[in-house]
Amino acid sequence: MRLSKMHLKTLREVPNEAEIPSHILLLRTGMIRKLVSGVYGFMPLGWRSIRKIEDIIRQEMDQAGGQEIHMSAVQPAELWEESGRWFAYGPELWRLKDRNGRDFCLGPTHEEIFTDIIRSDVSSYRQLPLNLYQIQTKYRDEARPRFGLMRSREFIMKDAYSFDRDQAGLDRSYEEMYAAYEKIFTRCGLTFRPVEADTGAIGGSNSHEFTALSEVGESEIAYCEKCQMAATVERAECVDAPASSAEELPLEEVHTPGTKTIEEVADFLGIGQDETIKALLFVTYDEEEKENGYVAAFVRGDRELNMTKLINALKIPEHSIEFADEEKMGAATGCVGGFTGPTRLHDCTIVVDSELPGLRNLCAGACKTDYHLKNVNYGRDYKADIITDIKTLKEGDPCPVCGAPIKHARGIEVGQVFKLGTKYSESMGATYKDENQKEQPIVMGCYGIGVTRTLAAVVEQHHDENGIIWPMSVAPYHAIITVMKPDDQTQADLAEHIYNELAAAGVEVLLDDRKERPGVKFKDADLLGIPVRITVGRGAADKTIEYKLRRDADKEEISADEGIARTIEIVNKEK
Repeated sequence: MRLSKMHLKTLREVPNEAEIPSHILLLRTGMIRKLVSGVYGFMPLGWRSIRKIEDIIRQEMDQAGGQEIHMSAVQPAELWEESGRWFAYGPELWRLKDRNGRDFCLGPTHEEIFTDIIRSDVSSYRQLPLNLYQIQTKYRDEARPRFGLMRSREFIMKDAYSFDRDQAGLDRSYEEMYAAYEKIFTRCGLTFRPVEADTGAIGGSNSHEFTALSEVGESEIAYCEKCQMAATVERAECVDAPASSAEELPLEEVHTPGTKTIEEVADFLGIGQDETIKALLFVTYDEEEKENGYVAAFVRGDRELNMTKLINALKIPEHSIEFADEEKMGAATGCVGGFTGPTRLHDCTIVVDSELPGLRNLCAGACKTDYHLKNVNYGRDYKADIITDIKTLKEGDPCPVCGAPIKHARGIEVGQVFKLGTKYSESMGATYKDENQKEQPIVMGCYGIGVTRTLAAVVEQHHDENGIIWPMSVAPYHAIITVMKPDDQTQADLAEHIYNELAAAGVEVLLDDRKERPGVKFKDADLLGIPVRITVGRGAADKTIEYKLRRDADKEEISADEGIARTIEIVNKEK
């Protein structure tokens, strides 16, 4: 492709809206084009890289036994109501009505649609297992779209669904998809880590998130270097503090004026924050978005509440809980903002972290302004409706597997795999007849890859101050030939010769024949990040070129023939 004929507009200035490198560089290179907040189109170079990622996905999915289909993004509400997700998915589900008032949504995912296909088409165990997938545009009505392709309202995703006879079959399908994902992200040039993850609105039992390591990622992971335990922070289990054998002391109310925070009360009483109980107050909502009840959650004072664990413990959707109005909740339950403890509450669900019952003589709010209680003990002084792990695994905490100190890292979620089990098949009646002609629920798995997110993650991991540094496998073009003086016939002829030789060898090549200053061309070549750069200039009469890999600082003067040979070799090796 000749740049003089290509629709290309690069930007010298950083767009005001862009905050992270991938967003900045994809806009500056003209690879994406913003339509409205959270909605982007793809221009020629960006679309070529998207298709490269899709091709890698297709190759590995097909190799693993997947069959590609394509379903509509417009889905009828009835299927989501069958599965119970019309409410549970929350406000991110992009709902709409047709002219007849019938409810639809723009699909953020396709569990219901694929389950509906299988329940109609599969009747016998002989037809299983199956794995169907698609690469398609998805929609989520994000409250705050940000970071370009990282969190957008419209995005391209590969979603696959496996259908098996039993749990053993699902385990095999899950392992096959897990292995396929490792190959896909490795081929895309990503440094990634698979970690245990929460299943969220998709549901099911086990799940792993494939996280591309990046400081700008929204996903925080906890990992252990000693035993290789790795999980998202929202999913990571915590180790409870050892149970105390101390004798229970008498309950004592103490005056603690103005000490609303854990830090303040601990300092006032001269005790450690790990000797206190922290209270967090919430209100929940029903399907009609009416207040449904109050929740008081309690963790040790030096701990942080893990909202995902709390939501899972309550068995409610993520969107149906928020922090309570303390004054309003106080009138109903007896809580007092800044001085709430578990001993004098009523008419609310009390959730207690799993380590609190084993601790002795803690300090908690007295549910009375300016007062706390000392020597609070579980069982004698308070009880819980739910006792479970609701704390966050922090850096330095002991690993739940081996006890070594935990480390934290940030990353970009580029894919996730789920063991759905019979969540959808039971609610939607997807069954098969076994060898004894007995009806059995189909056992399902779900496997997603964010195609556009993967593109952004590649740029996050592969760039410098001058622009993108594409891995060969997903680069929009493999090589770029920069002609210093297109009007110089000798330079033009040599550039044309190199261009034709590379193209004939299967190298995807750009020819920068624009009548621009050399400095502009070099800046654009660095910005666009094409892996191989060949410069045709003063040495053209001697058939000499300048050869440089975008990822390297060094450049060489070599013969044109050697440049052609080297380019073909590296492209064939890395593409």
